[in-house]
Amino acid sequence: MTITTARQKNIVTAALMAPAAIWLFVFLVLPFIAMLVFAFGERSPEGGYQPAFTFAQFANLPSRAAAFWNTMILAPVGAFVCLVVAYPVAYYLALKAHPRYRLLLVSLVIVPFWTSLLVRTYAWMYILGSRGIPNLLGLIGLEDLRLINTPFAVLVGIVYGYLPLMIMPIYVSLEKLDRRLIDASSDLGARPVTTFFNVTLPLSLPGVMTGVALVTILLLGEYLIPQLLGGGKVFFIGNALVDLFLQSRNWPFGSAIAVTLVVVVVVVLMVAMRIAWRIAGTRQVDLI
Repeated sequence: MTITTARQKNIVTAALMAPAAIWLFVFLVLPFIAMLVFAFGERSPEGGYQPAFTFAQFANLPSRAAAFWNTMILAPVGAFVCLVVAYPVAYYLALKAHPRYRLLLVSLVIVPFWTSLLVRTYAWMYILGSRGIPNLLGLIGLEDLRLINTPFAVLVGIVYGYLPLMIMPIYVSLEKLDRRLIDASSDLGARPVTTFFNVTLPLSLPGVMTGVALVTILLLGEYLIPQLLGGGKVFFIGNALVDLFLQSRNWPFGSAIAVTLVVVVVVVLMVAMRIAWRIAGTRQVDLI
């Protein structure tokens, strides 16, 4: 390959990547830079942003500790519950379901996305409200049971709303799995449980990591589900940001919270992905 040919290929590659790079820079990098600048400013008397350089906004972060606490607890727990529910479903769809019905079953998984999340969340407000499950339980003597406006209600909404996003990456990972490895493990005398933990699960970890990362990142900025099913009693960081930017118009403090959240998310995901890839690499070496 001549230098001219290599240079032409580099130019073509750069031209193909340029639209995506420009899109990411305009809609991801620039907003984050603006948010970072706002975070070191002050709230103007009439609301909004006033140029300054101060760390006062970051020092005031403990005042929103409840929102951080709820988000950092319920978001990972919700992602974990989604994983526990999604993996058996994805496993059945990819490895057990009849090929004739597989496409239909996969379609049923994504059917909820055909309806607005707002409508589906309102449905859960009725189900968990006084006329729904608590009313039915009251008929058998379990009265005064409160489900709506609790962390449990928020967790139910999270699992219901984000479960398809966890199922699909795991399904794709399992569907691409070389089934000859499972057959070989069985032929060598391994029990199904041993085969699952030593072959199937390690090889599906990329899909698991993708699903967990996708759901967790989206949950950290969730606003609608805590607002409707939490009833103003279970705040997420997303709810705090809406309050600061749209109601109290304290843009610098809201930006400081958003910057802190982004930093925490990046650090946690980097550590989690490194650990997961190390586990997956160790398992694959054991298989070899």
